Amino acid sequence: MDLVELNPLRDALVGLPGVNGLSTEQRKRLTIAVELVANPSIIFMDEPTSGLDARAAAIVMRTVRNTVDTGRTVVCTIHQPSIDIFEAFDEVQYYFVYKTGYYSVIRMLIKKTLVLKLFLMKRGGQEIYVGPVGRQSCDLIKYFETIDGVSKIKDGYNPATWMLEVSTSAQEIALGVDFTEIYHNSDLYR
Repeated sequence: MDLVELNPLRDALVGLPGVNGLSTEQRKRLTIAVELVANPSIIFMDEPTSGLDARAAAIVMRTVRNTVDTGRTVVCTIHQPSIDIFEAFDEVQYYFVYKTGYYSVIRMLIKKTLVLKLFLMKRGGQEIYVGPVGRQSCDLIKYFETIDGVSKIKDGYNPATWMLEVSTSAQEIALGVDFTEIYHNSDLYR
């Protein structure tokens, strides 16, 4: 209960969604707690922040971080993360898979280490970036901004959103490039 920060609600009824009882964010933390009862070494979470506002998402991600701090590995799927969620774990290893096209998906494997690594794929599963994200996404931004024609990121803009926008198939056509080929010819690939 401490790990998922639900001790104050220990005696609360779960209730009906949107009617009474626990809030959506509290329910998500309760779901994590139920999974932790089995003491797994790895936990899979499908969209733990979906349907939450920024404050509630931050609380759930703090619960995820607390879970990681116990030595467990956590794998998450998060659609269109906010900048805060994208950069929340600067001392954690992430493996992200983005699929550009109709939707974007991030799969994060969170382990307690000091590395942040991204796997970015375009539609069809072709890699277009596998490498470090860097503090405040500096490595990721530097990589894409060195490609001729890719627009620079604006101050305060979400790097996850920017990365998806500059690496679309429409951008490949507009720029006359193949991001997979660029990546395969890069030092990151070698």
